Amino acid sequence: MSGPYFTGQLLVATPALSDPNFARSVVLILDHDGDGALGVVVNKPTDLPVTSVLAPWTDMVCQPDVLFHGGPVATDSALALAEVPDGLEAEPLGWRRLYGRLGLVDLDTPPELLAGGVRGMRVFAGYSGWSPGQLEAEVKEGGWYVVDSEPADAFTLDPTRLWRRVLRRQPDELALVATFPDDPTLN
Repeated sequence: MSGPYFTGQLLVATPALSDPNFARSVVLILDHDGDGALGVVVNKPTDLPVTSVLAPWTDMVCQPDVLFHGGPVATDSALALAEVPDGLEAEPLGWRRLYGRLGLVDLDTPPELLAGGVRGMRVFAGYSGWSPGQLEAEVKEGGWYVVDSEPADAFTLDPTRLWRRVLRRQPDELALVATFPDDPTLN
């Protein structure tokens, strides 16, 4: 594959993206290489409390403490992201680094082994996946803006406003897209 890899970046759905799985979504790309891409939608909380599906992890997840819709793939499985604090000497058991201080939590690990070793944990039902070249084609066709992520994006306290917030912080005309109405026919 030629071209950039997007690991650690955000995909922000363009207003033209009408796929109901991704309309107005912000996807954090967890892994992207020649084999394809994997990410999670970080701005689509469900109404299902984490305590109802993964009760032992309830005390470790950040607010809002609900399951998030990570994407349309494998929605019957859970994936958990957590951040390790700066200056942590050794990686906690049950946590695997993806990039920077962000990593995946093995939900089969007893939560007490990670207590104090991670922060900002969030649990996602399902994930978003792309086959080799598929994501690059969607970006080229205008379905996604690719922008830099900030550490707080994955764990924001107000996920439903993340789409507009990420766009507003962009340095160019992309910031104007944040003002695009949800329904352009009402404009």
